[in-house]
Parts: sequence; C-alpha cells; structure tokens
Amino acid sequence: MKLTPREKQIQARMQPGAITINGFLGDDERHFHEIISDDRRTLERLGITAQELADKMKYLTDRAFDNYDETMIVEEIYEVSYNTVRGRLICPFMHPGSYRKGEVVVKNLKNNLTVKWTPLSVHMIEVHGFFEGKGSKNRIEPEILYRVLFGN
Repeated sequence: MKLTPREKQIQARMQPGAITINGFLGDDERHFHEIISDDRRTLERLGITAQELADKMKYLTDRAFDNYDETMIVEEIYEVSYNTVRGRLICPFMHPGSYRKGEVVVKNLKNNLTVKWTPLSVHMIEVHGFFEGKGSKNRIEPEILYRVLFGN
C-alpha cells in the first residue's frame, strides 16, 4: 500500500517524541490504517460504533472535569475522576484544534472494570476511529471500553 504524503506525515507524527514522549503506536509495528481497521472489526463484532463509545466517553469526561480532581459517582454505575495536567495536545491526524491534557479514570461499579483515557483519546476515537497501537501508554482496548461503558 503506497502512502500519500499526508499519511506519511501522520505516521511520523505518531512516533515517540513528535507530539508526545511515548508516541501513539507503542510497540505496534502496523500502520495506523491497519490498527483502525482491526479495531473497527472489533466494534462491528460488539455491535457498537466508535461514535457511540465517544459520546459516552464525552459525557463521563464532562462529569469528571466538572468535579475537578475529585472522584464522583455518576448514574450509580460509574466512579469517575479527572487527573489534571497542565497543557494541551494536538491531534496526530492534523485535525484542527488542541485538547487539554489530563486523564479520565472510569470504573464500572457493576462489573469492577476500569479504563482510562485522555481528551485527545476521545477525539481520536470519535473522529478517526483510532484507539492507539498495541503497547501504547494510552491504548484503549475497544472491548474493555465497551464493557466499562455499557456493562457487558
């Protein structure tokens, strides 16, 4: 598969040190297109879309951020917190805008599963279908995310 100049630029921006110290691919040697395709197949198998996941992530992110570094219970199901970090990040896909740093931690109190994400992670899932590469510090496994957000 021949990459366009833009795709080469995106792949380069995902490398360690380009935007973040650790990058977005971890030890995953696949091209970002392959990572997105594999995760899309997982979502299809689960019967959910990246948009549905992102919508719930945004809702819980907003609740956590509004509570400023304190843990809170949402809908009697989710224990959520937001760990604030100064600064903002840009999207490796060259999408306009920047996203605040920080980490949302969500625990589903019914199944005891926990997942964490960043505001940039929500954007990349919603707009690009990208959950990051295997071994990435901020990789979110789609099936675990689904189980935390929807209790399955």
